[in-house]
Amino acid sequence: MSLSTREAGGSTVITVRGEVDLDNAGELDEALAEAGRACPGAVVLDLAAVTFLDSTTINVVLRAHGVLGPRLRLAALSPFVERVLGITGVSDVLAVFPGVGEALEADAV
Repeated sequence: MSLSTREAGGSTVITVRGEVDLDNAGELDEALAEAGRACPGAVVLDLAAVTFLDSTTINVVLRAHGVLGPRLRLAALSPFVERVLGITGVSDVLAVFPGVGEALEADAV
């Protein structure tokens, strides 16, 4: 997995690539926590290039949602992520957007 973070007009975009699982989900957890502390705006997770995630990753995202609330936005889900989040019902709980631009432009949900 690789992570990159960038600021975008008062919001933070975290781009995640590759496989996210028990071995590296802690890095994502730390990135989400840091973004939440450092940025008053939205925290957008760009998941377009995620090829695998497991229950540990889902747990990290749900805990971040508990802290950030509607500031946490998921964007550009890869087909694998879209399927997993749909099956688990997570996409019904979190704000999901077709792209990063839409997530950044959206009003708080």
